[in-house]
Amino acid sequence: MSEANGVYCISEEQREIEEIIKSLNDTDLEGWVQGFQLLELANKSQSHIPESGDDLRLQASEIRKKEDPKSPELTFQDPDSLLDFATKRWQERWVTTDIADATTLDRFLLRPFFLLVSVDAPVSLRWKRFADRCWRRQLDPPELEKFVMWNDHNLYDKDIGRVYLTDKAQLRLFNSSSSLEELHSALETLDLADEQRLRPNWDQYFMQLASLAAQRSNCMKRRVGCVLVRESRVISTGYNGTPRHLQNCNQGGCPRCNRGDGGGAGLSTCLCLHAEENALLEAGRERIREGAILYCDTCPCLTCTVKIAQVGISEVVYSQGYNMDSDVSQCLFVSRAPINRI
Repeated sequence: MSEANGVYCISEEQREIEEIIKSLNDTDLEGWVQGFQLLELANKSQSHIPESGDDLRLQASEIRKKEDPKSPELTFQDPDSLLDFATKRWQERWVTTDIADATTLDRFLLRPFFLLVSVDAPVSLRWKRFADRCWRRQLDPPELEKFVMWNDHNLYDKDIGRVYLTDKAQLRLFNSSSSLEELHSALETLDLADEQRLRPNWDQYFMQLASLAAQRSNCMKRRVGCVLVRESRVISTGYNGTPRHLQNCNQGGCPRCNRGDGGGAGLSTCLCLHAEENALLEAGRERIREGAILYCDTCPCLTCTVKIAQVGISEVVYSQGYNMDSDVSQCLFVSRAPINRI
């Protein structure tokens, strides 16, 4: 089994999502469900509905009572017990909706097999779904206004607000369809069991480092970051901005960038070094050698490309396009350095 077979938490806005999750084990879905099982807490938080919504609280409670009974061996008294159970069986596939506060979530996020998924939908659609569930169980559905009040409390209450949890989600699913089949198709496309959601491959890892380097950029035109790598080890990093001892671009150091000239205009007067240039200068010719790979979050410009070719970079990997990608590709093709976009 792979690393991606651990606990998956669906951080949802309303309890009707549990019904969808429980459908994951329907026999007609076994082809794509891949064996996820629901882990639950015996005592779920009852604070999601404000006191003024007693009738709505009763409706939600009645709906839960009419659902399938819990499996005793997959029901736990507290979140720590649930997490311990899943940790010992991390190679199996689990899902829970019972993480109700940030403290509990932070403990789960420490585990390398845990993926937090948020599920959201328009409030009017969720009200319709909840009303349909009420009718199916011969209960009177709530008025929309009352449901919206419940929703606002559930999301934004300072103690139990779910918005503070969903902000930490590593994957967001917007379930705006009224068809379960479309939801199932979307889940299949997402491929929740993909290992790279939990541990990025080398290309993704170094591209994330390049994007992080870009956060140090002081260029007024565009943030760009670059990482030079050989044998899966970082040789150097770079980001764009004015050279040392010059005033930062975002402090007026480069008049050209601060004028807001259009892309490609006035480049001969630009005082900013590009991220690729900085990384190449930092590494030096001796450290680059054969097999060096350049990761840049933006496709290099043609000026940087000829320097990349000259120092003998073996491969270029980038994530965002630029206005001269085809010229860059041709130059690197001739210099026998493949370029790939991820």
